[in-house]
Amino acid sequence: MEEIKFIAGESDAGLRLDKCIAVNYPEVSRSYVQKLIESGGAWLNGNTGRSKDFVKEGDEIKVLIPAPEGLEVEAEEIPLDVLYEDDDVIVVNKPKGMVVHPAAGHYTGTLVNGLLHHCKGSLSGINGILRPGIVHRIDKDTTGIIVACKNDIAHRNLAEQFKEHTITRRYEALVYGVFKEPEGRVESFICRNPEERMKMMVHTSKGKYAITNYQVKEQFGNKYSHVICQLETGRTHQIRVHMTSLGHPLLGDTVYGPKKDPFSLIGQTLHAGVLGFTHPTSGEYMEFSSELPEYFCELTEKFRKQFGN
Repeated sequence: MEEIKFIAGESDAGLRLDKCIAVNYPEVSRSYVQKLIESGGAWLNGNTGRSKDFVKEGDEIKVLIPAPEGLEVEAEEIPLDVLYEDDDVIVVNKPKGMVVHPAAGHYTGTLVNGLLHHCKGSLSGINGILRPGIVHRIDKDTTGIIVACKNDIAHRNLAEQFKEHTITRRYEALVYGVFKEPEGRVESFICRNPEERMKMMVHTSKGKYAITNYQVKEQFGNKYSHVICQLETGRTHQIRVHMTSLGHPLLGDTVYGPKKDPFSLIGQTLHAGVLGFTHPTSGEYMEFSSELPEYFCELTEKFRKQFGN
């Protein structure tokens, strides 16, 4: 059983209890939250909560998430874009909208469900029953390359490479605004925003240290930019938070950018285009690349025509 407790912030005021919990705990879906509330699993200021209750700033909210004991994640025949595979690792190009591993409210249709079918259950078990093979993650709406491990030896080896920041991770993004300099570097601590818990934020000393190097690939008038970001660390929402801290939130990112997206995008325009690592058995450095998704290319072409690039 997992207990979640938080104090409603200014941005939570006026929200229904079910929406407030879903916003502050994005790992679970709103429909799942509603079921928890119906079963008596949520409290508002010490009283059993109802989905339709409205939250005020300063309210104390508590939620109990049942432990997934005995849960068996099912293998599903989901088409996977496999870039490379051997007895130790599998490298996949993840589409937009696919969750990486099961979590409360998302137990089917994930990358793990597809991997269990494709690899016939042969995945590392270090991260437990819900995350077999998963050594790193990318957001649901981020497209691009992710590597999974087929055995525990490979998993430990790659986990150490991620810990030591020796993995090559290069992303491409479309952001609001243009840059004064063609390249730069962002260094900060990143922690969870105490007022809006679904958000992360930069901090001078609190949280985990994060470094993002960026280079401007193309600018469209004085409105938008296409940037390449290379990570030296891998923190939750790192690129999204760092670009926003510079005044350049990602297009489509209604969490960190404008609440209303003018382009009818589904999530942030972020693509994990390059992933490189040392193979856990051969010791050979391997690097994989993925072409930009169609929606990303269509948007850049639209900007070129609009701004004469």
